[in-house]
Amino acid sequence: MSLNIVVLAKQVPDTRNVGKDAMTAEGTVNRSALPAIFNPEDLNALEQALRLKEQHPGSTVGVLTMGPPRAGEIVRQGLFRGADTGWVLTDRLFAGADTLATSYALATAIKKIGKVDIVLGGRQAIDGDTAQVGPQVAQKLGLNQVTYAEEILKVENGKATIRRHIDGGVETVEAPLPVVITVNGSAAPCRPCNAKLVMKYKYATCPLERAENDPRADLYAERPYLTLNQWSVADVDGDVSQCGLSGSPTKVKAVQNIIFQAKECQTLSCSDNDVENLVKELLDKKIIG
Repeated sequence: MSLNIVVLAKQVPDTRNVGKDAMTAEGTVNRSALPAIFNPEDLNALEQALRLKEQHPGSTVGVLTMGPPRAGEIVRQGLFRGADTGWVLTDRLFAGADTLATSYALATAIKKIGKVDIVLGGRQAIDGDTAQVGPQVAQKLGLNQVTYAEEILKVENGKATIRRHIDGGVETVEAPLPVVITVNGSAAPCRPCNAKLVMKYKYATCPLERAENDPRADLYAERPYLTLNQWSVADVDGDVSQCGLSGSPTKVKAVQNIIFQAKECQTLSCSDNDVENLVKELLDKKIIG
């Protein structure tokens, strides 16, 4: 059976090796000071999608991302590895979205795409670490969902068999299609870019990425596949009140970068006195309670 697969992917600031300029004075991530990368676990999800494409002739893989026009790089990276198409959700009205607004935007885009058998995404993004977007997309679309996936073992007879890596071990589950699957970082790493595909798609851009007098205008006219799908809120029939800041009830009071030092460590016995003193200290410092 052929499958229509959509991979949810995000361009994120690389927070894995942060320096002194990684945080702003307000305590938020300084995105301008950090390189933008393909969210690591979304790459694991892309690999699972490409394996399914190989196992099921006639299948297609599309990469769906939301962000500023430069997020088109995520779609290009997908095309370089074997994806067939991609969509960039880009609109100022999408800006400032929390997980609720992000999942709403992605869900409306998937509805516009049409018949989709499997939606794949990373377990979580390294800039938020919430692991909420995938499950929220499933809920908004009314689809089955499987989280913490490590490998899609097979898809047949309208069902996907999936191995999950969970606390305490591994389990294998079956889920009827269509299904949303979020993939762990412990899954197989994504394959490298294919040189021939890089040469084919290296100039692929969405319209907003291009300069007003782009020197490659004739090339884009000759090769329509170099124009990436670019969708606004209006294009996906989105409700403006549920997009971006308007649809984001999450309010971040403060972000702190906490560094644990050896001198902060202490060893306690299991005596009642030590336990009582520890609880009192935590209450006094308002860490608990």
